[in-house]
Amino acid sequence: MSTQEGEGSDRKKYEFRKVIEELNEFEGSGTQLVTIYVPPDRQVSDVAAHVTQEHSEASNIKSKQTRTNVQDALTSIKDRLKYYDTYPPENGMVLFSGAVDSGGGQTEMITRVLENPPQPVESFRYHCDSDFLTEPLEQMLADKGLYGLIVLDRREANVGWLRGKRVEPVKSASSLVPGKQRKGGQSAQRFARLRLEAIDNFYQEVAGMANDLFVAERHELDGILVGGPSPTKDEFLDGDYLHHELQNKVLGKFDVSYTDESGLYDLVDAAEDALADAEVMKDKSQMEEFFKQLHEGGLATYGFEATRRNLVMGSVERLLISEDLRKDVVVYDCGGTEEFELVDRRSDTPEHTCEDGSTAEVEEREDAIEHLIGIAEQRGTEPKFISTDFEKGEQLYDAFGGIAGILRYSTGV
Repeated sequence: MSTQEGEGSDRKKYEFRKVIEELNEFEGSGTQLVTIYVPPDRQVSDVAAHVTQEHSEASNIKSKQTRTNVQDALTSIKDRLKYYDTYPPENGMVLFSGAVDSGGGQTEMITRVLENPPQPVESFRYHCDSDFLTEPLEQMLADKGLYGLIVLDRREANVGWLRGKRVEPVKSASSLVPGKQRKGGQSAQRFARLRLEAIDNFYQEVAGMANDLFVAERHELDGILVGGPSPTKDEFLDGDYLHHELQNKVLGKFDVSYTDESGLYDLVDAAEDALADAEVMKDKSQMEEFFKQLHEGGLATYGFEATRRNLVMGSVERLLISEDLRKDVVVYDCGGTEEFELVDRRSDTPEHTCEDGSTAEVEEREDAIEHLIGIAEQRGTEPKFISTDFEKGEQLYDAFGGIAGILRYSTGV
């Protein structure tokens, strides 16, 4: 995946997360908030027909206010569907519409369309409740990582993917390895040799399946997990049957009782700790480099003001942003010079005194992350979102305001 694709993916996920957080804050009085998940293979005309049917059935709702709100939401969704051709975007889309509480007993009709979520929408869902249905989208955002899965014993093997939290079985094989009891007429030595040859052939077949599946994706692979009983999985890995680049990607081997498709799911369960470590390891390495530069190398910046100035200069190699950062930046006009202030997203816009003592005019207010990433994209800087699920990630948020950077060269800022 190219840097630009990685940047776009991170930014897109952030934008989705922001919309989901907004949707989760909305409440409707009664079951009047409509959510529709549309998979990529569902024709838009079918969705429109379904919405028309729901609109008709909504006329049976006893409460006049709820009936009106549901029908208004469905009308709004149908109007949005007119903008699409035969099929929805590549990964499908999710539509949200309804009258939400806006305080003081008032309601406000809102409609949102999220196109191309991070993972394809798997099935059509129509949901009408007092809250918008966001859980499937939240799971997609949590879906990180691409791992190869191999489970085997001497009888059978299965190979597949773990994409985020989704296990995808792909290939299976059965072995011709004879049982331990030899048939009459064969010497013990000959039988043992034939059995070892059959085991070796089977391991080669399993490695062939894995190589065919994983080698093409090796640069995107975050790791490979191997499961099965002992000593099978040990023999397989110790025998270097896998392609050498895949061998280096093996995160660990795990005891798994079953080696059919269900064994792939057991393998993921058994490897839970290893997967959690692998997920956070990427963030840890970024933060370790930041702290090393902070204490020794001088190629570190932190805090909104200093990091922004370095970004504008084009000196930031990687922009590190805490996933928990929820701030806005207010841009003030101070007699033709811009000054900035970071404020909590829920706070009112504060008055600002310029450096020369004059009162500032508010120029604009926008999401701080989007503000910084907008500059980063213009300067070829790679943004990285850092989890708070480990100590140094927490420090980025608590001690450095959730914003830092690793520099290309020292600027003294």
